[in-house]
Amino acid sequence: MLWFILLVVVLAVLAYRYRVPLLAKILGQSESRVHRQVNRRKD
Repeated sequence: MLWFILLVVVLAVLAYRYRVPLLAKILGQSESRVHRQVNRRKD
């Protein structure tokens, strides 16, 4: 069970670090456009 929790944590960290390229791929938009949208949401 512990390995499963570790796997989920690692995947969550990777998804967070590479969220802009991943979102760009999923949405089919350019990375710069997704990057602007992600940064705008924070402010």
